[in-house]
Amino acid sequence: MTAPRVEVYGVRHHGPGSARALRTALEGFKPDAVLVEGPPEADPIVALAADPGMVPPVALLAHSPTGEHDRRAAFWPFAEFSPEWQAIRHALAMGAQVGFCDLPAANQLVPLADEGEPGAAEEDIRLDPLGLLAKAAGYDDTERWWDDVVEHRLGGPSPFPAIAEAMAELRAQVDASPEESGLPAGYLRREEQREAYMRRTVRRVLKEGYERVAVVCGAWHVPALLASVPAARDDRTLRGLPKTKVAMTWVPWTHGRLAGRSGYGAGVRSPGWYHHLFTAPDRPVERWLTAAARVLREEDLHVSSAHVIEAVRLAEALAALRGRPLAGLEEVTEATRAVLCEGADLPVELVRARLVVGERLGAVPERTPMVPLQRDLQAEQRRLRLRPSALDKDQDLDLRKPTDLERSHLLHRLRLVGVEWGVPSESRSKGTFRETWTLAWRPEFDVELIEASAWGTTVRGAATARAEALAAGAGALADLTSVAERCLLADLGDALPTVMRALADRAAVDTDVAHLMAALPALVRALRYGDVRGTSTGPLHTVVDGLVVRICVGLPAAVAGLDDDAARDVLGRVDAVHGALSLLAHEGHLERWRRTLESLVARPDALHGLIEGRLTRLLHDAGRLPDVPDRMARAVSVGAAPARAAAWVEGFLSGGGLLLLHDDALLRLVDGWISGLPGDSFTDVLPLLRRTFGAYGSAERRAIGERARRLGEGGGAPRPPGDDLDESRAAPAAATALTILGWEGAR
Repeated sequence: MTAPRVEVYGVRHHGPGSARALRTALEGFKPDAVLVEGPPEADPIVALAADPGMVPPVALLAHSPTGEHDRRAAFWPFAEFSPEWQAIRHALAMGAQVGFCDLPAANQLVPLADEGEPGAAEEDIRLDPLGLLAKAAGYDDTERWWDDVVEHRLGGPSPFPAIAEAMAELRAQVDASPEESGLPAGYLRREEQREAYMRRTVRRVLKEGYERVAVVCGAWHVPALLASVPAARDDRTLRGLPKTKVAMTWVPWTHGRLAGRSGYGAGVRSPGWYHHLFTAPDRPVERWLTAAARVLREEDLHVSSAHVIEAVRLAEALAALRGRPLAGLEEVTEATRAVLCEGADLPVELVRARLVVGERLGAVPERTPMVPLQRDLQAEQRRLRLRPSALDKDQDLDLRKPTDLERSHLLHRLRLVGVEWGVPSESRSKGTFRETWTLAWRPEFDVELIEASAWGTTVRGAATARAEALAAGAGALADLTSVAERCLLADLGDALPTVMRALADRAAVDTDVAHLMAALPALVRALRYGDVRGTSTGPLHTVVDGLVVRICVGLPAAVAGLDDDAARDVLGRVDAVHGALSLLAHEGHLERWRRTLESLVARPDALHGLIEGRLTRLLHDAGRLPDVPDRMARAVSVGAAPARAAAWVEGFLSGGGLLLLHDDALLRLVDGWISGLPGDSFTDVLPLLRRTFGAYGSAERRAIGERARRLGEGGGAPRPPGDDLDESRAAPAAATALTILGWEGAR
């Protein structure tokens, strides 16, 4: 009977050369048991890796469903070019026993008191343990050295004996003087625990009768697994470790999350390039540059076959000059820039985004363990034909169509439970029938769904419970109105009564006019958009009616005696309320609001110049002030302080300068006031004027300047268009425009 044999293969996580060499080594070794660095809680679901529905990149997700550490989670990602993934797939295909041998996630999710954060030394040794070897070989880039000696290898002897020998030398240096390594004591202790558990797992597998055991782990751990350490010592190391309850599942992953820039510790700079190296059957450089040319052609950039041939020659020449066995990413990128992109950087960035990272989203089979909320979301995605994608995708929704309306409800409900799969456009259509979303699925959404499952087992149920909780904990009236609006957008009729009771109670006792003004716009939007969506908005009308009355009653006291900062804050609130009431198009509320503004401008001495100017403009636009030129003349007269006059002009002209293009008298007043300012006063008010006119569009500023120049030359301004308007012919077009804008009541 032959003695059991254990082979330890030290790999670099997510390395195509390591994966290729490992697959060859396993085919020769023919193990009857394969152990992979990873959490042993995943052993019951490792067989899912052989399911046709499992498409990498994927990740093992460990999370604590209950208890003190319920917000902690950890991922173990796998790409197709990951050595660990190839080991799992080989074992399952050959009928070998396969399992994980790292320290259980139940222990790893409980942080050590002094574990600390990885420092610079860890990044040099633990996260990239080959850095010292690269320096010894004369390389200043570890990634490039590793590519040359491992990833670009297309054959030859197994690299694993040499890797094990090199790691033994490095570990001897660090283990001899751990205090000089710069690594936190807690981190070193955690590594000792991990390696002790790995050795214990190997002993257990051998005791179970397996004779050919393959262990696949990070290269750094190889010396520790080959060392002769008494079992009693490992038992002492692992005795009494704190742990928490853990649930384990598979989740889709993305190439973007594998990239080093994503923050994943064992990430790689170029997952798309590594995927290409692993999957290309031959001539990887030629195939890569052909794919780059295809990307550029898709963007209507001219790239011919001759360009590709010349780029291949350049990449191979650069590799030869640099002594590399195969053109690497640097060489093919330089060839792409010089030949395919003709020196331009922007197309190179496009190739990097599409190919070098090569964003793709993996998939997991239907029978993967999931919380009910995840399954409900998947069912909704299939029913509504909203397929998750790792790339940003714009989705236009017409809310008059039942399917698009349900899609909108789903996306709004997910936002309520904290899953930002869709982000709505900030410029929502005033017609209210259209929404534009940007959809992009991120792996961490699975963790957020697991956390949100505490609110319910369906998306609708979880969003309802979450909305009720938000209403109960809202600290301000504006927060409550926001929750009410979100309930209507998400069609959460079950939550709306609870939210409306809380809103009515809070609105009844809140005496701060600023709070009332901040709350009104969200309620009006909810009324307006709720009507379009077919959602019942009856309770909101009562609250809005009360808010409008209380705002109009309290506004005079709220605008009296304001300093500059307070006046600017009130100006924004006045504009928001005015816009909201215009959108609501309720004649009674608009009339009450306009009468309130008229009473305020009737006593200008009590108003800040910014507020008086803005209220004057709003009433002028509504046709309620026939003497606006006289009012402006008084505001900018010689007796008025320049600062107050400038504030008045800023308030009057904020929001657009078209008025100056169509009213010669007002333009002459502003022009004359500015021209007559003394030098010191002009310097003082110039920042205010720049802020006002700088907010206009360039075409608007240019047109105002042209009209002002004509005034300065003594010529009359051209007659404004519309003086000969035929109102009977214009009426149908005006009615159509008002309907599109939702202002039918303004006819």
